[in-house]
Amino acid sequence: MAMLAFNALTFAAGLHASFAFAGDCPAGQVAEDGMKPGAMMPKGVTDSVLKTIDLSSKGDAWKGSMLRMRKLVVEPGGVVPWHSHDMRPANILIASGSITEYRSTCKLPILHKAGEVTAEFGHLSHWWKNNGKVPAVLYSSDILSPEMHDDETAM
Repeated sequence: MAMLAFNALTFAAGLHASFAFAGDCPAGQVAEDGMKPGAMMPKGVTDSVLKTIDLSSKGDAWKGSMLRMRKLVVEPGGVVPWHSHDMRPANILIASGSITEYRSTCKLPILHKAGEVTAEFGHLSHWWKNNGKVPAVLYSSDILSPEMHDDETAM
């Protein structure tokens, strides 16, 4: 029984280790206006909504809000344009490839690799570019407020 418990803990530790929680700006590089606005138009990116959930049943504060899951494929040289997360929290999983984030709160670009997850929330604006040689596949889960449902810039 002890061996079974050890194996379960070893498996869980290995599973946790396979997912890095990236997205942090390197020490000493955090800045209010670290990166200026970048590309304003998408380029070489396919954005597919996989599923949405209407959160209205969770109470008045959630009325009209949606939980959305998307798959984004960013081709080499492709761009997810400059956008804000003041009103739209999101988690991004980099499933394959790599992608570079240019974040308003960091002086340096941040490279995200396959298996990493980054949180986007609060006073944050940024854009992404695939500087690699293979497509980057990202899965995004975010919450859209009612006024953002038809917003084409809600990347």
